[in-house]
Amino acid sequence: MTKKIPGTNYPLSISFIVVNEFCERFSYYGMKAVLMLYFVSYLGWDKNLSTAVYHGFSSLCYFTPILGAIIADSWIGKFKTIIYLSIVYVLGHLFKSVGAIPTVGDGTTHVALSILGLILIAFGTGGIKPCVAAFGGDQFDGEGQERARFFSIFYMSINAGSLLSTVITPSLRGDVKCFGGDCYALAFGVPAALMIVALVVFIAGSGMYKKGPPQGNVLLDVWKCIGSAVSNRWKSSKNDPPREHWLDWAEDTFSSRLITEIKMVLKVLVLFIPLPMFWALFDQQGSRWTLQATRMNMAFGDHFNLKPDQMQMINPLLILLMVPMFDFLIYPFIGFCKVNVTPLRKMAMGMIFAALAFGVAMLVEVNVMKTMVEPAPPGQCLLQVFNLAGNDVTLKIPGHGDLFKLPIGYLQDPAEYVRLPLGKAMKELNMEVTFNGETSECTRTFTPQEAHTLILYRGATGVSCELVKDSTEKSASGDPLVRFINAQPEAVTLTVREEEITVPANYDPSPYVTVTRNRYPDVKCHMESKSCPSLDLGQLHHGATYTVLLLENSGKLEAHRMEDVKASDVHIAWQVPMYVLITAGEVMFSITGLEFSYSQAPASMKSVLQAGYLLTIAVGNIIVLIVAEGAGLEQYLEFLLFAALSLVVCLIFSIMAHFYTYVDPDEVVKVSQEVKEEEYAVPKKNQAKDLNKMEGSFEV
Repeated sequence: MTKKIPGTNYPLSISFIVVNEFCERFSYYGMKAVLMLYFVSYLGWDKNLSTAVYHGFSSLCYFTPILGAIIADSWIGKFKTIIYLSIVYVLGHLFKSVGAIPTVGDGTTHVALSILGLILIAFGTGGIKPCVAAFGGDQFDGEGQERARFFSIFYMSINAGSLLSTVITPSLRGDVKCFGGDCYALAFGVPAALMIVALVVFIAGSGMYKKGPPQGNVLLDVWKCIGSAVSNRWKSSKNDPPREHWLDWAEDTFSSRLITEIKMVLKVLVLFIPLPMFWALFDQQGSRWTLQATRMNMAFGDHFNLKPDQMQMINPLLILLMVPMFDFLIYPFIGFCKVNVTPLRKMAMGMIFAALAFGVAMLVEVNVMKTMVEPAPPGQCLLQVFNLAGNDVTLKIPGHGDLFKLPIGYLQDPAEYVRLPLGKAMKELNMEVTFNGETSECTRTFTPQEAHTLILYRGATGVSCELVKDSTEKSASGDPLVRFINAQPEAVTLTVREEEITVPANYDPSPYVTVTRNRYPDVKCHMESKSCPSLDLGQLHHGATYTVLLLENSGKLEAHRMEDVKASDVHIAWQVPMYVLITAGEVMFSITGLEFSYSQAPASMKSVLQAGYLLTIAVGNIIVLIVAEGAGLEQYLEFLLFAALSLVVCLIFSIMAHFYTYVDPDEVVKVSQEVKEEEYAVPKKNQAKDLNKMEGSFEV
C-alpha cells in the first residue's frame, strides 16, 4: 500500500520529489544569478563575449531536454535518468566552483574548468527537466485533484527556489570576501551543495517511488514517420496516386492514428515559429539587464546596498503575485466586459509587454550613459589635469591652445575629460606650464584611445609634471573604484576595510581597488619615518571612480579626493517597471502558451509539443548570442532593436493566429478513439484513406 503524507491523500514519495526540485532550482538559478558578473569581473571577458557565452549556455540547457526525454523513455526510465544526470549535474557544479578559486591554476585553467562545468550543468539540468515533473505525476493513480494540486505545489517549489537563490548567492558573492576579492567560489559552491542535497533527497525516497519501465519515445516515432513520408515522396513516381497531405506518404509504414496526430501537432508547431523572439527578450534579465544594474545607484538608505545580480529576484516574486492576480481578477474582469481574449491573443499581448519592457530599458540606459565617460575615438586620447602646485596654473599644448583656456585652480576637481588629438600613433608633446609668472616645459608621451591624468606639482626648478594612465570604466560589480597617488617621498601603507594597500612614493599611482559603497572616515595609515593619522575618504558612491591624493598640510598627511568618473545617479528602482512589464508578459505568454499547446493535441503528442516549446527558448537565446556578437550596437540601440523586432514578430504572429482554427479538445479525444489501433503499427491502406478524409481539417 502506498504511504501517504499524514493528514493528506498525497503519496509520501512526492515530498522527496518536491524537495529535490526546490534544491535543484536553487542550485541552477543561484549559479546563473552570478554567472554574468563572474564572466566580466573574474574571467575578465568583455560584455559582448560574456553575453554570448551566457546565452549559449542557456540555449544548451533547453536543447538537452530532448536528449533526456529520449534516454528516459527509450532506454533506462525516468528514475535512473534523474539519478545519472544529477550526478553529471553535481560534477558540473564542482568543476565550476573549483574554477572560481584563484589559486587553482592560471587564467586558462579557470576558463577551461568553467566551460566544462557549464556544459555538464547544461546536460544535467536539461536532461532531468522533462523527467522530474512527469515522474512526480506518475506517483498518483488516475487524474484526480491531488495530481493537479501536485503540479501547483511543484511550480511553487520552482519559484521559491529561484527567489531564494537570487537573493542569497549574490550576497555570498559580494558580502563575503575570499582570496582578496568577491567570493565566487562560495557563490558557486553553495549551489553545488544544494544539488548534492537534491540528489541525496531523491535517492532517499527510492523505496517509495512507482518506477514504470521505459515505454518508447514518441519523439523518435514522430521523426521516423516524417522521415518516411519525405523519403517516400522523394522516391515516388508520376504513376503513384496523389496524396491529400505530404505526411500521407508514410501510410504504408505507420498507422493512421500516428499520422493524424502528427498533422495536428504540426499545425501547432507552425505557430511556434515566431515564439523565440519573446524568449530572446525575456532571458536578457540575467545578462544585459544585470550589466545595466551594475551602472546604477543600488543604495537604499545609508546602510543597505542591493547587489546588481539580486534584481533578478523580482521576476519569481512577481510571478507568485501575478499568476493568481491574472487568474482571479484580470481575466475574469475581461470576461465580464464581454471581451473575447483567446489564448493566442494573450500570447500576442505578452510579446507587446516584452517590447514595452525593452522600451523602458532603452530609456533607462540613455540616462545611465550620462554618468559614463565616453571613450576617446581613434587618433585621440582623453586628458584631465590635477594641479597640486599650490596656486593657479596655465597649461598650453602647442597646436591645441584652446583645450585649457582658463587658469587651472589648485586642487580643482576636473569637470570632465578633454579630447586631445594625437594621430594614429603615440605622440610626444612639449607642454608649457605657467605658474606665478614663470613658465616651465613639460614633455610627455600620450597614447591614442587611452585616458590620462596630468599631475602638476612644484619641483626644485619650477612646476614639474607626471602623466598617469586612468581607467574610465565603471566596475563590473557596480561598486566604487579608488586609487591613491602619493605626493610624499616615501611609500604609504593604507588599510581600507582590512585590506592593505601600498601606495608608492613620488606620484606613482596605486592600482585601482574595488570597495563597497560606504563612508570611510578612518582609513588607517602607516609611514616609516613619521606618524600618520587616520585619513577621511568621505562617502564613496556606486559606480564612481576616485583618485585620492595624499598631500602634506602643516606637517600632517591629508586625503584629497577627485572624482574621475561620475557616480551612478540613476537609481536601481527604475528597473522595477522593466521587470513588472516583462513578468506580466511572461504570465500571458508562457503559461498561456503551455495551456494552448496541451489543449490542441492528443495526449500521446504532448511530449512532442513540450520539446517544441523548449526549443523556442533555446532558439531565442541563440538570437541574443548572434546580436551580442554581431551587431556591435550601443546598448540603448540594442534594446531599441529588440523592442522593434518584438513588435514586428508580434504582428506576424497575430496574422498567423488570425487564420488559425482552434481544435475542440473533445474532438481531439474523439478522433483518437475512432481509430481502433492502439499501437503505431502498419495500418491497412483503406483505413488510412478513410481517416485522412475525416481529418482533412487538421492539415497544416
